[in-house]
Amino acid sequence: MARKPDETQTATPKASYDSAMIRELALLLDETNLTEIEVEHAGLRVRVARNISVAAAMPANYQPAPQYAAAPAPVAAPVEAAKHPGAVPSPMVGTVYWASEPGARPFVEVGTKVAVGQTLVIIEAMKTMNQIPAPRAGTVTKILVEDGNPVEYGEPLVIIE
Repeated sequence: MARKPDETQTATPKASYDSAMIRELALLLDETNLTEIEVEHAGLRVRVARNISVAAAMPANYQPAPQYAAAPAPVAAPVEAAKHPGAVPSPMVGTVYWASEPGARPFVEVGTKVAVGQTLVIIEAMKTMNQIPAPRAGTVTKILVEDGNPVEYGEPLVIIE
């Protein structure tokens, strides 16, 4: 005949065991950058979780600048635009903004005459706003990137003739 487990046996005090396990799991969460961990051992299930709030990259009240009627659609063939002698390439990777703030008039539009050093666009890179100056004087004939869009290094932004 099978024996029943001895009910007089005592287990390790669960209160101290539980708090030690929880502390270890919390440390493990920090070390591994996990947000949640769950462990089951000897009929005891412990779940440790933390809430992480991610800060927005853009301010909550930010809205892209309105598109003006004079702004042309992006060029269908960016490879051809990049080879154009008047193309102004992006000096960095980032997000393009054609105005200094949402709702403001853009720095340049098609037909704008620019001088050397005049701000063409702002490129946000690593939360820093970088003004991109005109490398030559002339007239903006094409705008190749839409406001708020990401750009790569060397991608043409505008054509100045």
